[in-house]
Amino acid sequence: MPRLRLVFAGTPDFAVPGLHACLSADAEVVAVYTQPDRPAGRGRKLAPSPVKHAALEAGIPVEQPESLKTPDAQARLRAYAPDLLVVIAYGLILPRRVLATPRLGCWNVHASLLPRWRGAAPIQRAILAGDANTGVCLMQMEAGLDTGPVLLSESTPIRPDDTGGTLHDRLADLGARVLAEGLQRVGAGEVLPATPQPAAGATYAHKLDKAEAKLDFTRPASELARKVRAFDPWPVAEAELAGERVRVWAAQACAAGTGDAQPGTLVHASKTGIDIACGAGMLRILKLQRAGGRAIGAADYLNARTELRTP
Repeated sequence: MPRLRLVFAGTPDFAVPGLHACLSADAEVVAVYTQPDRPAGRGRKLAPSPVKHAALEAGIPVEQPESLKTPDAQARLRAYAPDLLVVIAYGLILPRRVLATPRLGCWNVHASLLPRWRGAAPIQRAILAGDANTGVCLMQMEAGLDTGPVLLSESTPIRPDDTGGTLHDRLADLGARVLAEGLQRVGAGEVLPATPQPAAGATYAHKLDKAEAKLDFTRPASELARKVRAFDPWPVAEAELAGERVRVWAAQACAAGTGDAQPGTLVHASKTGIDIACGAGMLRILKLQRAGGRAIGAADYLNARTELRTP
């Protein structure tokens, strides 16, 4: 049986394990599509995406169109004669003509258990919502946003200490594993069953906005602790702490009562943490960052702000 001709489309770190899965499969990766180089760093110099870097290391031709809507871009994709287009966090819309180009259509690896958390930020939204589980789906793409039938899926629990970063890395590896299984089975001649997504339970994972990062202490401490975890490593939660704006990197919810303390009041501060009254419970800040500084533990912060220490 002839080897599958694959085109891979992806851009950020999350997509790199999936590209490696394609390169390890019994298939031929004929091209990699990724977004154009973007300014990065303090110097704002153009930098390649993580997927481009991995593709060049593997000696795979790289395409970086600004859009796939133009006739020229679509003709170039057709020239590669792909059997299958694998898409992971590419970041560009695939028009119907592109979806119809590969013989086997287009696959997408999505970081949620569809139909929950369709959209741009499924990893962080799952943590914010307090979901007990999440996972990855290998989906047959169609014109709707993350609405296509699911070919394979695998779940994983969301651990109490998971951050947006740790869950991102685990789901990237899990997605690569599911993709590798799908490629192996299709390469062996199997037709994967396509299960339509149920209409019930669909939710949308809106793109993260830095304006969401501010901690509102009128909210329950449990909700704010989830936000701190979800927004690590980006955009990072922010709070007003005794007149100073800080970034909060680690915190935990405490059920202890706060008496008559108003939300936002510093209730207790020691080397074990800085306790802030919330709408329900207290938020204990464990790791934080002052403007222009690095992330430090609560004890080191209080060494600089000794006036905040409580008995």
